[in-house]
Amino acid sequence: MIISAPTDYRKAAEAKLPPFLFHYIDGGSYREHTLQKNTDDLADIALKQRVLNNMAELDLSTEIFGEKLNMPIALAPVGLTGMYARRGEVQAAKAAANKGLPFTLSTVSVCPIEEVTPAIERPMWFQLYVLKDRGFMKNVLERAKAAGVTTLVFTVDMPVPGARYRDMHSGMSGKNAAARRILQAMTHPQWAWDVGLLGKPHDLGNISTYRGTPTKLEDYIGWLGANFDPSISWKDLEWIREFWDGPMVIKGILDEDDAKDAVKFGADGIVVSNHGGRQLDGVMSSAKALPKIADAVKGDIKLIVDSGIRSGLDVVRMLALGADLTMLGRSFIYALAANGQAGVENLLDLYAKEMRVAMTLTGAKNINELSRDSLI
Repeated sequence: MIISAPTDYRKAAEAKLPPFLFHYIDGGSYREHTLQKNTDDLADIALKQRVLNNMAELDLSTEIFGEKLNMPIALAPVGLTGMYARRGEVQAAKAAANKGLPFTLSTVSVCPIEEVTPAIERPMWFQLYVLKDRGFMKNVLERAKAAGVTTLVFTVDMPVPGARYRDMHSGMSGKNAAARRILQAMTHPQWAWDVGLLGKPHDLGNISTYRGTPTKLEDYIGWLGANFDPSISWKDLEWIREFWDGPMVIKGILDEDDAKDAVKFGADGIVVSNHGGRQLDGVMSSAKALPKIADAVKGDIKLIVDSGIRSGLDVVRMLALGADLTMLGRSFIYALAANGQAGVENLLDLYAKEMRVAMTLTGAKNINELSRDSLI
């Protein structure tokens, strides 16, 4: 398949992956209205074209939490990334590092912290949930510190797992799920050989390291359901703020009052996010939520945004709406599934090219010049 645009990677991933994995990353919760709104609302944002502004010196770089980035993009935490390519977290982290960008390792990654950090030359970010097992949380934070992780991304919009009906239809969960996954792997031999056989072990590496015993894919959904904590509140984050002396980002903010609470709490940043439409269906898109949040806290805290970003043009739109940084989730997973590290690096090159075109034709010489004045 010829890849000429970032969105081409979705079709390439669908062709290569067993259905249970493709639909796990591609799907949303309930009837997937918010999943669709994330991309539709971004597409509806019109940029203001400006010309004859001498755009020969155009700079995509930025700085956040003391780190210089080649462009305002980070790779978001995605659970089970290691099921999409052989030792997928390592490949994705290398791709991000080679492009001068942060990679964020998920709590529920296949590759543990200790496998990923030695493979890259720049600092890594790490994502954590509030879990009932506080011993695990303390253990993994200590390991993250020891491994040189710089930034903690704390996900707060998952006190309970969302209702993801596609997973039950696809074989990720539900009746006879294990047998269905095996049959699907047999009909996708390239994935079965490269990832299914050569990509082992297929367990939740960070959790297995803590427990001292493998936590397999078949335990994944059950472990999540048993350990997410619906009693989460701001006070549960206080001991983490005291323990973690690096930048701390709160991920999963859609309301300006919650953003103000994050500032009061002392967070260094927030991620405006609806979990990619995978949690509460019917909430607003990140693109719709971002402007009000920017009006409320811009300048008091770093504003990061995810959900629905599928192109460099979308990155420019989010920056114009008030974001300091964007995060890619599904987009990089599609590329990783299609062609591993090389796919992710090419995807990031395509994003950079699209950003350059968009910024040249809006008259923004650097990302700080992107604002709502850049929009119609």
